[in-house]
Amino acid sequence: MNIVVLVKQVPDTAAEKKLGANLRLDRASVARVLNPFDEYAVEEAIRLKEKGGHTITVLSMGPDTAKEALRTAIAMGADKAVQITDPALAGADLWTTSFVLSKALAKLGFDLILTGMATTDAGNGIVPGAVAESLGVPFLSFAGKLDLEGGQVAIRRAREGGYDVVAAGLPALVSVTKAINEPRYPTMRGIMQSKKAQIAVWALSDIGVDAGALATKAPKTAVLSFSQREARKGGKVIKDDGNAAAIIADFLQEHKII
Repeated sequence: MNIVVLVKQVPDTAAEKKLGANLRLDRASVARVLNPFDEYAVEEAIRLKEKGGHTITVLSMGPDTAKEALRTAIAMGADKAVQITDPALAGADLWTTSFVLSKALAKLGFDLILTGMATTDAGNGIVPGAVAESLGVPFLSFAGKLDLEGGQVAIRRAREGGYDVVAAGLPALVSVTKAINEPRYPTMRGIMQSKKAQIAVWALSDIGVDAGALATKAPKTAVLSFSQREARKGGKVIKDDGNAAAIIADFLQEHKII
């Protein structure tokens, strides 16, 4: 079975995020890492491989530096890596991203696609569903547990008071949450192997997409403006002289909490 994991390189979650003059996230001036949510998808693919001998391909769209994220996934245990990169993809929005990824997936071939539930740079969590829609395959979202059996994938999705079981036939796309596993650390051997691994690099023309036509299309989503978050205001200290409970109740009522 061919498992493909979609991964992305993002700014380090501890780094200060800034927008450039073009209102795009400044990625060049900060440390970059494999999207933390994607680590859970890579780990789940490796666990499935250990059970059934599946092949894992990691796929990423991004600039040349995206290879770093792909090598991290290989160091963890992925078998192969493919990078899609093209000047026309600079500033791509989620619609362009999902379209391009779906074209690459169609060329690769797949039985199961795994993704993280979201990326830490945008956090919208829309791309997995958009990719599944573009490919015309079932989308099972927010998996906290995953099982493969008899050409079918089943997940557990947490909800208030319990969980739902959702199943679909393969091929399918599954997004996973942090509850599904604990990602492993790459071994020294894995790191050394990842440095030597050959990463296939595809331009848009390699997946049948006209770069010129894509570049002329205006993004469907764009950042129009931004402002700095206001500094957090200090809290109010209440000294209990016998009426603290009443003061707290009045505060909660004033702010329509009760």
